[in-house]
Amino acid sequence: MYTLKKSLGQHFLKDENICRDIVGSLPVIQDQQVLEVGPGAGAITKYLLQLPGIHFKAVELDAEKVQYLEKTYPAIKGKLIHQNFLETPAPFEGQFSVIGNFPYNISSQIMFRILEWRDQVPQVVGMFQKEVAQRIAAGHGNKEYGILSVLIQAYYKVEYLFEVHENCFNPPPKVKSAVVRFTRLEQQYDIASERKFFVLVKTAFGQRRKQLRNPLKGLFDKEVLQDEIFTKRAEALTVADFAALSHKMR
Repeated sequence: MYTLKKSLGQHFLKDENICRDIVGSLPVIQDQQVLEVGPGAGAITKYLLQLPGIHFKAVELDAEKVQYLEKTYPAIKGKLIHQNFLETPAPFEGQFSVIGNFPYNISSQIMFRILEWRDQVPQVVGMFQKEVAQRIAAGHGNKEYGILSVLIQAYYKVEYLFEVHENCFNPPPKVKSAVVRFTRLEQQYDIASERKFFVLVKTAFGQRRKQLRNPLKGLFDKEVLQDEIFTKRAEALTVADFAALSHKMR
């Protein structure tokens, strides 16, 4: 069979209803390109392989799981990329959707990688640690609202779909899980530049308990810092507020 590797954060789904629900959360059309991240032992892979008319690939780092998948699901041969997802170039030309039970120890890094590919990735369905899922989906004014919330919601509509009990996994993780769907925004925010926006958001939330005037004083001229918005804390600002501020940076 196969072994579970704690170093890779492996907790495999065993609840077939949840597996079907995850795959069913990804809208697919004829000839759609779909990438699965971290198929592991194939819990949702087997349902993805049954979807008619899609072009499927999966990225898996663990050589043992690659061998297991190829033996267990012959249809996956030629569709597996044996690499670290964080170092993998975009696996398709053109548009492709991403799905996966994301390894929790690198789930934030996975999201930043997908943000790099956002022009090619219209939809994502992923399972995360519940706290991470809540942060991604949180709105402004919420204590969970932070860097991930703003950076992802700047480009995607986020839907918190459903939670998954620990007993649905082998071995059961010590954390709760949740499935989230992202759909790329048709109307993008007007952002000065990705670099400025990322620096602004990360700096603002770096001292989230302080008024913005303190952490952001190095990014704006003194006159701009007199604006009332800088008396607020980072979590009070909407994504649109951050986008607007990016145009006023030095």
